[in-house]
Amino acid sequence: MMKISIVTPSFNQADYIERTVESVLSQTGDFTLEHIVVDGGSTDRTLDILKGYGTRITWISEPDKGQSDALNKGFRMASGEVLGWLNSDDTYLPDAISRVATEYRRDPFTWCFGNCIVVDENDGEIRRLITAYKRAQSRRYSYRRLVRRDFISQPAAFFTRKAYNDVGDISVDLNYSMDYDYWLRLANVSEPRYIDADLAAFRWYRHSKNGAQYAEAAWETYQTARRHVGDSMPFDTMLHHCHYHVLRVLYRFI
Repeated sequence: MMKISIVTPSFNQADYIERTVESVLSQTGDFTLEHIVVDGGSTDRTLDILKGYGTRITWISEPDKGQSDALNKGFRMASGEVLGWLNSDDTYLPDAISRVATEYRRDPFTWCFGNCIVVDENDGEIRRLITAYKRAQSRRYSYRRLVRRDFISQPAAFFTRKAYNDVGDISVDLNYSMDYDYWLRLANVSEPRYIDADLAAFRWYRHSKNGAQYAEAAWETYQTARRHVGDSMPFDTMLHHCHYHVLRVLYRFI
């Protein structure tokens, strides 16, 4: 039976971590599931919540160098054939892992991604237009399109252990766009498999990392695209720069 490992980086997320863990443990299907939570030394109720799961999850808590460092620790610990990355305020939707496992058994992929809805602090769906826009871009995936904008939602992406070994660690030098950087790196190895289904929910709130610093995140994402392609795709990086300016304006009103 195939094994899928989910890694969750965490730090002081007691308000959401239980919903995240429950969304993983509630997944059922023809697979073995491993959930690894790598906590950076939380001082809120996070550790008490994690202790309550006993042996149902694997977790460690120790100082780290940030989100990417925590992720890399978790991926090195993981023993699954397929790996997923779920932040401590996001959730999987019902049957998400089963869809991924079924797709992989049908025809093994190097990496894949699906659709992701956006929810608020109380799990209510918001920003449906953004979800629809990303879904439309995903259905027309190409590397060129990915250079122009980051439309792959991190909670709905998965990759194989072999891909992680080949591509290497998540970059610890990036604060916001480490996921986009990783998709571009994976895309240089293999085209992704797109699963046209809602797999996860990304939580947006004003105090979240991307919610509070959306402009900085968008700028770093643009710079990441430029670093990957240099001067080889000037039209595409120009479009990404335009996209950055649109996001700066748009996110002030949504």
